Amino acid sequence: MILRRVWSCCVAVAALAPPAWAVTITDHTLVRPEGPRHYIAVEAEGMPKSKRPVLIVLHGHGASAAVMVGLTSLAGYKTDAWSTLAAHENVLLLAPDGMAGSDGKKGWNDCRHDAPTNPTVDDVGFIASLIDTAIAQYDADPERVYVFGVSHGGAMAYRAGIELGSRLAAIGVQSGPVAAQNACRAPSAPLSVFIEHGTADEIVPYAGGKTGSWFLRGRGTTLGVEQSVAFWRKVDGLSATPVTYRFPHLRPDDPTSATRYVWGNDPKGIQVEFLRIDGGGHVEASRNGTLPWVLRKLAGEMNHDLDTADEAWSFFKTRRKAAPAVQDAH
Repeated sequence: MILRRVWSCCVAVAALAPPAWAVTITDHTLVRPEGPRHYIAVEAEGMPKSKRPVLIVLHGHGASAAVMVGLTSLAGYKTDAWSTLAAHENVLLLAPDGMAGSDGKKGWNDCRHDAPTNPTVDDVGFIASLIDTAIAQYDADPERVYVFGVSHGGAMAYRAGIELGSRLAAIGVQSGPVAAQNACRAPSAPLSVFIEHGTADEIVPYAGGKTGSWFLRGRGTTLGVEQSVAFWRKVDGLSATPVTYRFPHLRPDDPTSATRYVWGNDPKGIQVEFLRIDGGGHVEASRNGTLPWVLRKLAGEMNHDLDTADEAWSFFKTRRKAAPAVQDAH
């Protein structure tokens, strides 16, 4: 690990008062066979550092780790939702950078066999190394390791769930695809999964099919979102009847609405949550966020009835890594 630079950042500041929550943000490099790999660590200041949960957040295609932790904007939109979460929940937040693919944009080697612009490096190995680092160097809790990805990062979170599921307590995906032409093996063990998707997403279409847009080509094809949810429910052995909750609508000018579906009765056990944003685009939900005009045209409408980071963490925080199956001695 090579420490490059350190930031100290207040993620919520009250006028004429000390910051409500403060974080330290550090810049690091891991040496990997494919070359040096960069990640950012976000830690709550003044909080216990032993046996914290660790949350690895994966950026979308063409974005960056700095975007995920709120250090920079993407197309004029900037959010520190994940850093704020790390501060007030004392979560060790790790945001890695993907490698450039053939289109020159940072991304991930996910399961899409028909996405020629994906990088070809060992991103599963990189995430495994991040988990090792979190446990060995940050004293993180190995029973509480979570991976959350946005868009292309969501596709990589799915792959992490398949290939590193025995090391994870849960995964989460926002606007991310399950590959239609799958280059990965099938999942071998149940895993709790959080999925959020907008029904009006034109970049990763809700009904499945070709992924991308006029500025994102060579991105492959995907299953529909409801197929993806059913895919993980089948892996987890969960019934077809969910518990449903419709979020109160908070803003009259918001053309979207949000509904939560949860399969599995035990909040500490295996569950699948699907957060459907009716009318929502390729973007997170945020009570207070506002998309710039250009990004709204490109990505679609943002829901304002909830915050994606808080909803995902509410799903994650009761989860622990599943105990390995006990072999029958007879």
